[in-house]
Amino acid sequence: SEGAWKLWSSSHVMGVSLRHLDCKEAGKQMEDNTDENMEGALIARDRVGVQDFVLLDSHTSETAFLNNLRKRYQENLIYTYIGTLLVSVNPYKELDIYTVTQMQLYRGVNFFELPPHLYAIADNAYRVMCSEYNNHFILISGESGAGKTEASKKILQYYAVTCPTTEQLQIVRDRLLLSNPVLEAFGNAKTLRNDNSSRFGKYMDIQFDFKGAPVGGHILSYLIEKSRVVHQNHGERNFHIFYQLLEGGDKDLLCWLGLERNPQKYAYLIQGRCAKVFSINDKNDWKIVRKAFSIIDFTEKDIEHLFGIVASVLHLGNIQFEEDSNGHAIIRDGTQIKWISKVSLLRYPLNVDLAFYARDAVAKAIYGRTFTWLVNKINGSLANKDSTRKTVIGLLDIYGFEVLDTNSFEQFCINYCNEKLQQLLIEMTLKAEQEEYELEGIEWEPIPYFNNKIICDLVEQKHKGIISILDEECLRPGEATDLSFLEKLEEKVGDHAHFVTRKLADQKTRKSIDWVDFRLLHYAGEVTYCAVGSFSLPPFQVLCNSKNGIIRECFLLSELDNRRRPETVATQFKNSLMSLIEILMSKEPSYVRCIKPNENKEPGKFDDYLIRHQVKYLGLMEHLRVRRAGFAYRRKYELFLQRYKSLCPATWPHWHGPAAEGVERLIKHIGYKPEEYKLGRTKIFIRFPKTLFATEDAFEFRKHLLAMSLLFFFLPVSRLQAKYKGCLGKREYQKKREAGRSSGTEDSLLQAVLSSRSCCFGRFLWLASVLAWPAGTGKGSEPCAWHCRAPWQGETLIPPRCFQYVTPVIKYDRNGFKPRDRLLVLTQSSAYVVEMAKIKQKIDYATLKGISTSNLSDGIVVIHVPEDNKQKVENCDVATGGLWLEARACS
Repeated sequence: SEGAWKLWSSSHVMGVSLRHLDCKEAGKQMEDNTDENMEGALIARDRVGVQDFVLLDSHTSETAFLNNLRKRYQENLIYTYIGTLLVSVNPYKELDIYTVTQMQLYRGVNFFELPPHLYAIADNAYRVMCSEYNNHFILISGESGAGKTEASKKILQYYAVTCPTTEQLQIVRDRLLLSNPVLEAFGNAKTLRNDNSSRFGKYMDIQFDFKGAPVGGHILSYLIEKSRVVHQNHGERNFHIFYQLLEGGDKDLLCWLGLERNPQKYAYLIQGRCAKVFSINDKNDWKIVRKAFSIIDFTEKDIEHLFGIVASVLHLGNIQFEEDSNGHAIIRDGTQIKWISKVSLLRYPLNVDLAFYARDAVAKAIYGRTFTWLVNKINGSLANKDSTRKTVIGLLDIYGFEVLDTNSFEQFCINYCNEKLQQLLIEMTLKAEQEEYELEGIEWEPIPYFNNKIICDLVEQKHKGIISILDEECLRPGEATDLSFLEKLEEKVGDHAHFVTRKLADQKTRKSIDWVDFRLLHYAGEVTYCAVGSFSLPPFQVLCNSKNGIIRECFLLSELDNRRRPETVATQFKNSLMSLIEILMSKEPSYVRCIKPNENKEPGKFDDYLIRHQVKYLGLMEHLRVRRAGFAYRRKYELFLQRYKSLCPATWPHWHGPAAEGVERLIKHIGYKPEEYKLGRTKIFIRFPKTLFATEDAFEFRKHLLAMSLLFFFLPVSRLQAKYKGCLGKREYQKKREAGRSSGTEDSLLQAVLSSRSCCFGRFLWLASVLAWPAGTGKGSEPCAWHCRAPWQGETLIPPRCFQYVTPVIKYDRNGFKPRDRLLVLTQSSAYVVEMAKIKQKIDYATLKGISTSNLSDGIVVIHVPEDNKQKVENCDVATGGLWLEARACS
């Protein structure tokens, strides 16, 4: 930042005025040394933004929101909070923030103590679940390519690593983790936006026992994109499993299924013209899926039938029809029929167009119901049969709001789902805010916001909503068409403010709507839907007698005998969504909103237009307005006082009284104005971010002053302590030395030395006396053992006056790195490695090649000597290129 920093307060803190305080150098230091917690991170806000959007001054400005997001993204800070909601921007590169060390760092830590992270969301949900014994869910949403699936995986991995476990529970964990690659194989595909896009919604309950250990799970799936089975846009692929089977399946399996390895041979795989993708390893993924099947407890018969279905879908796509003399469709080439007969037999008269339509409808129905069977099979392996009460954490990985060039019935269902989830988010956020205010005894102020219930009612209302009208048209006597459905919509909901067709639109709008289209004004913006292809009933009459066991389970004869009116796909989806909302309403929520920064998957590229669009349809600004309508910051009294107590003489260094009174005394001294804060029962609420910023800036400057004061105080004290310890050490050394001399024996000297092994003052170890030993004890002279009783006479090997430094070390052998206890003695000219009274090695400083030290706290030192440096020192031959030593701690 240019110019001087201005720290704002409204009083004097410990004799230092903080109003308009000029501290340019202090400000620079603050920017370079940010704390990890939320308040400390504010010091670097000009460079990396704020880590909670609630602390934005211009919280209603979309531009300010994007600027903050951009600052953080450019610093590889991909996570930002809006209160307890986490905004995640896909970095499109590997970041070293998902290690086991990171997991342990966030484990059991207060939510705002560390920077925003997916692990903080996961850990907070887990801790509250364990302490309050209630159920939670984490809702992960965003458009394709934003990182939803990866976020879900990271949360599962976090629980797998940090939760308590046993050998039996490890099986449950493996099944939970390996259910992902199976579901991805059958439910994910390459799209233009994402090479591993989830084409279905998934809700997974992870069940925990009373100890907090994961003991089971259950999965619900929503709206698998069946249309992808028969059609893919240019640059997209079918579901992964088709390519994995062809690429990774062994030769015998493919032969039994009647398949060839080349995907270009199959009509359902070539429409996107990108069967091979550089970023996808189908062969390796096939191995992972096959391994997962064995862990999840699939039988060989299950696997055989499952792959039979996958192969039959491919064969179905290769069936071609021709018209006979009666106008009926016939199959000239029956090559594919023998393979399809493993699943079903197709025999009924249709014209060519209807025959192709029926073929594709059967393929979609088979694949859709097989996917449901697959989910149920996985649930069977995850089920916990213990009847004791469990708590759960649910993970909802759901498709985000979609606006494509052509929006079909599936986009209609997806966007309806997002309308319901947005409604749930706002209602639960408002509810949580209101409950906290009431709990803290603070008056609740009504918050204005856009209530999208009006749009939800337009879609789902009984007898009047779009889904009800679609049901009527599908099931009424006579022939229903796409145009008759559109006419019915204009008749029933034509006067609704959020619905428009070409017929109902004004002259300007009419140009952008086709005759078969209708447009809805969602909370996230306008979307035009094509009514063509809205009618579909499950065609299972031909599949009930299949030879394939899975198909027979999916298409039951009892469904044909049921005289009740069958449900349309739209009604089925509506009912499952209502059920999901009920599940979520019964749990405590956490939210993760994933954002895709650009369309090209480029690291570091921040596309303002694309991100602005996502911020809008994810409802982030609306959520921020609701969260900021009251107070921007709230914190428990104990935590607030602990951090800022140094700003007031009355609370520093210790406050002996209730924390609430201490905080009240503190903020009065600082000079908070009445409109800037409220005091609740257990928390302080601060309305404006600038108030918190000023407090944090003042605290940082105060820390600087305190550090300087401590430095000036302790510097002379430390010198005095060193002098005092040195005198004590010298006195102790002299006493032991005199005791050894007066006794006149080596034993008494040794005893004196050994009794001083633990004495360490400053940098000197008084073990040096062991080296003052007769020179005649070496090779070629009369040995003088430790047990000798002769008086000590003669010169020493190393004169005591030459000692510069002595310390115990561990020497590691060059071969095998065997550790050996030694002393390292440094004199004015040489270094000695000593074992008790024997010099093992002498190294002249002049021969040294260098010294290396470890940059860790392990105390490793390597002394480099010449390779040819072979010295004979007291019975010890030394020849080494380096001497490894580890300093030993002394107390």
